[in-house]
Amino acid sequence: MEPTILVVDDEERITRSLAGILSDEGYRVQVASSGIEALKKVDDDLPDLVLLDIWMPGLDGMEVLKKLKEKYPSLQVIIISGHGNIETAVKATKLGAFDFIEKPLSIDKITVSVKNALNFRRLEQDNIIWRETALRRHELTGKSLTIQRLREQIRLVAPTNSTILITGENGTGKELVARAIHYRSSRQNRPLIEVNCAAIPEELIESELFGHEKGAFTGAVGKKPGRFDLANGGTLFLDEVGDMSLKTQAKVLRILEEQRFERVGGSKTISVDVRIIAATNKDLKKEIEVGRFREDLFYRLNVIPIKVPPLRERLEDIPLLVEDFLDELAKESGLGRKKITEDAIGILQQYHWPGNVRELRNLIERLVILTPGEIIDKNQLLRLFDAEIPESGRKLSNIYEVENLKEARAYFEKEFIRRKLEKNNWNVSLTAQKIGIERTHLHRKMKAYGLGID
Repeated sequence: MEPTILVVDDEERITRSLAGILSDEGYRVQVASSGIEALKKVDDDLPDLVLLDIWMPGLDGMEVLKKLKEKYPSLQVIIISGHGNIETAVKATKLGAFDFIEKPLSIDKITVSVKNALNFRRLEQDNIIWRETALRRHELTGKSLTIQRLREQIRLVAPTNSTILITGENGTGKELVARAIHYRSSRQNRPLIEVNCAAIPEELIESELFGHEKGAFTGAVGKKPGRFDLANGGTLFLDEVGDMSLKTQAKVLRILEEQRFERVGGSKTISVDVRIIAATNKDLKKEIEVGRFREDLFYRLNVIPIKVPPLRERLEDIPLLVEDFLDELAKESGLGRKKITEDAIGILQQYHWPGNVRELRNLIERLVILTPGEIIDKNQLLRLFDAEIPESGRKLSNIYEVENLKEARAYFEKEFIRRKLEKNNWNVSLTAQKIGIERTHLHRKMKAYGLGID
């Protein structure tokens, strides 16, 4: 559909001339001879662009412009005037006018300005759509109380510039939380730069973060900006920050305190405006105790702590997560949209999920690929992935299906020991101490129940 342009001028000769020119360019044109009439026409049928004369009897163009931008902030307005001066043009621009054109009007100038204004409007609309899509893509899925609380935390902290430390197990969605915070902040139109501190070799991480000058080290053939440079005005996400070396921690601490740094091999101080969001699956307080993490950096990062819950603490969210993954995989795989039965969902809700949401997503992807039909049912799930959803990983509610007390006790004890070992990273001595038995006794039970460390 062709764009609609409203021409507002008290001189009929001008409106008739502009209407003819713009109609020839393929636009749908409306006209108004006063400010009052213009406001009414905009309310009745919102145009894509307004060409607005300043000097009109009654309500002048500046007042009309002010009212239009208050009510329709994204409406593009081009001011036209036969008595233009710099002061008037500046005032119109401050009120939100896209352009200011003096009379007598040039056909070329009018058509170019109109095209530019409409292109700018289209870009604004595309940006709004992109932003809404980005927000949906980085929305946390689930209705559990823990996820509702996490969403509320994100809503409260996103508009601030405070440093945030996100903690949680592997696969819980810490990166998703960081993205959700960024895209709900005032920095959403600026870069979100991610750094996986565990994936970059220690000898290169300083160069990656701060950049380097030509000749700073072998292979530095030119100047390279670092991640802090690239994130200027936006957000820097330091993932797995607990794996950063002590030397690099000291430099990051300085940036947090001063918002400035030097590139590797350089002496020039560079100032930046960067919000830091850090994430880790480690207990940084324990890392501080053993000397692997700086206490002062921890307190700088931990201004606002956010903990992402493990999947086993929000099993009621599994049905929604699975449906999201099935939608996503249908688009990616081209295999069609699979459906999953309620009893299959029930089995998924009985698993402990040590790999959290990432493990669930990987499992659903394998099911989509390996299930020949359109339906993933209980039998299909158990036949293909019984090894991945072992009996010992099911909910303890299954204990009531056991026939006698002796088997029930063994079932409970095996599951209890397995979960405690997993919680303590399979540290046998620590687990024995915490559950109150001898280490050798725990070893015997592990052997009896087939609980290995592999």
